[in-house]
Amino acid sequence: MNINATLFLQAIVFAILVWFTTRYIWPPLTKALDERARKIADGLAAADKAKSELAVTNKRVEEQLAQTREESTKRIADAEKRALAIVEDAKKRAADEGAKIIAAAQAEAEQQVVRARESLREQVATLAVKGAEQILQREVNAGVHAELLNRLQTEL
Repeated sequence: MNINATLFLQAIVFAILVWFTTRYIWPPLTKALDERARKIADGLAAADKAKSELAVTNKRVEEQLAQTREESTKRIADAEKRALAIVEDAKKRAADEGAKIIAAAQAEAEQQVVRARESLREQVATLAVKGAEQILQREVNAGVHAELLNRLQTEL
């Protein structure tokens, strides 16, 4: 065979191979590569979308946490105010109750003083009567009377 004929035949075989490849092999291959590229692009777009949604969600969560912290701080402050009000009310009631108890004790002390005075008056009257009886039973004598009055005075 001649080298030119071999070269020409190889060129024809190569042309048939190129035609066959472009006709039957290349379209499914490009289709698979295009589909793969589209899937990658869709995945990247989905990842970007998820990333932006995550950022929005994180921002929303931070806002809700800040709002919750603010509300809890407000509630704690309200609870502290209420506790102080309750304590102040309890102190006021205790002071009022103490004043009532003191007033009652003072009234009772005054009653006891009055009773003690009455009792002392009765005792003094009894002693005066006893003293008068003793004076009247004895003869009238200034020295004896002074002595009896001194004893009476010491008894009082």
